[in-house]
Amino acid sequence: MAPHPSLSRDLWQSDASTGIPRELHALREVRSVLSLAASDLYIFCGSQSQDIPVWDKQTFRLKDSLVGHTGAVLALEYAEEKEFLFSASGDSTVRIWSTSTLTPIYVLSPYLDTGAGDLFSLAWSRSLQTIYVGCQNTSVQWYDFNSEQHPVSAASAQSGGIQAAPSGTSTPRKAHNRDISPHSDRSAAPAPRAFLNIPAENVIDSAHYGYIYCMALLQDSEAGVKLVTGSGDEFVKLHAFECDNGAIFSLVVKDDTVYAGCQDGSVKVLDLETKTLVRNIIVQEGIDVLSMSMINSDLYTCSANGLVQRFSASFDCTASWHAHDGIVLSSIITHGNSKDHMCLLTGGNDDHIKVWELTSPEKSPASGTGESQNDVPAIDSHTSDTLTYALSKFVSIASISCNPSRREDCRQAAIWLKKCLIQLGAEASLLPIGEGLNPLVLGTFSGTTLKSKQPKPRVLFYGHYDVISAPPEGWDSDPFHMTGRNGYLYGRGVTDNKGPILAVACAVAHLLATRALGVDVVFLIEGEEECGSTGFGDAVRKHKDLIGHIDAILVSNSTWIAEDTPCITYGLRGVVHCALEVPHTTRRVHLLATLTDGQHQVRIPGFYDRVRQQTDAEKDLYKRLATITGRPASSLSSRWREPSLTVHSIEISGPKNATVIPGTVKTQVSVRIVPDQDLDTIAKSLCLHLENSFKDLKSPNELHVDVEHTANWWLGELDDFWFKALESAVQQEWGMEPLRIREGGSIPSVPFLEKEFRCHALHLPMGQSSDQAHLPNERISLDNLRKGKSVIERFLSTVGEKGTPSAS
Repeated sequence: MAPHPSLSRDLWQSDASTGIPRELHALREVRSVLSLAASDLYIFCGSQSQDIPVWDKQTFRLKDSLVGHTGAVLALEYAEEKEFLFSASGDSTVRIWSTSTLTPIYVLSPYLDTGAGDLFSLAWSRSLQTIYVGCQNTSVQWYDFNSEQHPVSAASAQSGGIQAAPSGTSTPRKAHNRDISPHSDRSAAPAPRAFLNIPAENVIDSAHYGYIYCMALLQDSEAGVKLVTGSGDEFVKLHAFECDNGAIFSLVVKDDTVYAGCQDGSVKVLDLETKTLVRNIIVQEGIDVLSMSMINSDLYTCSANGLVQRFSASFDCTASWHAHDGIVLSSIITHGNSKDHMCLLTGGNDDHIKVWELTSPEKSPASGTGESQNDVPAIDSHTSDTLTYALSKFVSIASISCNPSRREDCRQAAIWLKKCLIQLGAEASLLPIGEGLNPLVLGTFSGTTLKSKQPKPRVLFYGHYDVISAPPEGWDSDPFHMTGRNGYLYGRGVTDNKGPILAVACAVAHLLATRALGVDVVFLIEGEEECGSTGFGDAVRKHKDLIGHIDAILVSNSTWIAEDTPCITYGLRGVVHCALEVPHTTRRVHLLATLTDGQHQVRIPGFYDRVRQQTDAEKDLYKRLATITGRPASSLSSRWREPSLTVHSIEISGPKNATVIPGTVKTQVSVRIVPDQDLDTIAKSLCLHLENSFKDLKSPNELHVDVEHTANWWLGELDDFWFKALESAVQQEWGMEPLRIREGGSIPSVPFLEKEFRCHALHLPMGQSSDQAHLPNERISLDNLRKGKSVIERFLSTVGEKGTPSAS
């Protein structure tokens, strides 16, 4: 695969350079997305499913669902100053919700109740404190929240104690639309505080000769607020513009200009001051323009063929892209996770909400400006966006280390990561490992010098930029194109290990940018981890002086034991992996049978002699974890702290025909070891046992045993300064005590680095148990990734303030 184009241009350059905003995330709704609204915290979705899903803006996870409507939710309107969400429905009601508590406040009924029909459009006037409603019966109605109303409490109305509701109120009634979703428990929905009625004097009957599909408000300095309406009768009403191009489906107002999206695929630009049609923009001829949004002078049009297009102030089309597989029905522009980070949200009948990034992370002064590469990028207000954007580029490089044809991709991934660390404020370089092997990436962030004479703590962060292969079978999206769906980022490497690498890098960069980094952080990222870390140890020893003194090692290369409780990993099993070649199938069966007994116990002499006994504290921990995970405590204990033997594969020579006896049989065998088993002793004992057992078979042939790979066990220090600082950081960020867990697998570099630098290692998993590392649809929670970054910031801040244990 050719190197990704991001390598030949500015690291932070987004797809906006091609005119197309970057797709930041996708949210899945059960029915067509008919309307959208957003507050500072949430995204609200109106659809044919009647309920209103509420999505968290930060995490893109489903937060809640507003239940009450019995018809499709056709329009949504947000009143920021009142923290009101207005929802208009096919059940002929407008419901008002609190956007802070996500609970119902009022139910507003139009004049004549169900006679108004479907309520297609809403517009809120902040200055008048009035909500305007566009109705199927061609009327425009409004409700003034400043007027003296006498709302009826829900309890009183439902008890039947009201004989006649005062003007402006109503008793609850059954909606005319009986298409109630079978998936919603409406009996459990909280009741509104009161029921309101639009009075007869707040109605303009026959405002149009067709359904009122859209509304917009114009603030006039002389005349006050003006309401602009668009209808199926081909009219935009205010100064009675007749568009004569089919129904008016969407409206946008800016200053004295009205933009009207029409059924014929055009946008009519109307000047209110001169009362003239100044422009006719052909968007897609004959394709309905169903929604429009505007920011500054950019107009975004959404069409029935799935296209979204952007037009400039001079009415030139500056971008066009296929946003949905179907009809684009709704759109809004809102800020993302910071006030100056704007996003376009589009909803379609493909049941998706798409989030498009309209602003990209600021350009680093180190990129192509001739300035020093040590300059700190201006990332303060965009750190989270930098994280996800950079990860999308990192994932797109298919750095599959075990595939020789991907060797250049691995090298390009190393180059990309080096550039990334430099732009974030590090000094970085590539270190060779050996011919045919992928280089190490070494990057050093230098912290602020301490006022005391004590040396700054130095933390080494270890990770790997290589990934395992990703055959397309089983993936719901391209594994090398990061895709955001419902709060998760999908792609090969997002959790193992590219996501955690960039989360840590962005955490360090943020501390550096704010002059709050009191430690030196050394990044040592390899590209051979998925192939056994070949050459890693020799390269580290060779470049040890360049790496420098290290006080602690930090790793983030595993997942939690469950979904909702943060964890810290404090133990890994070791491994001895060997290959056997036996000249006869029967001999192979008998030989492998000598490795274990009928109780699955390993029969290698002395194998269990040095295994640590389980403590009472460990037993209590396993019982607690069993309750949380639903897995037996014995299963956890067996996988984490007991040694084991596994036969992995059997390969025969010849044509593999059932009637042909193979000449040789090759088998892969591994032994997992635990504290305090000695790695070299176990490896020698395994080989010796196999050789002796083969001799006992009295075979005239030869046995070949090759120890291909070994890794030692690792056990963290739970009572030292570093572990307690990390555990405290996790607890502060997540608001709960993290679980202490171990892993059944091995990471060879962890015990090696501990021994080489004579310091303790720490292992912070960021992913959830369902992250599918090494499997199709690998993913990581956006919330986990960002909170993982925050945990690192807290940890490094604590270490920087207190210094090393000897200094404190």
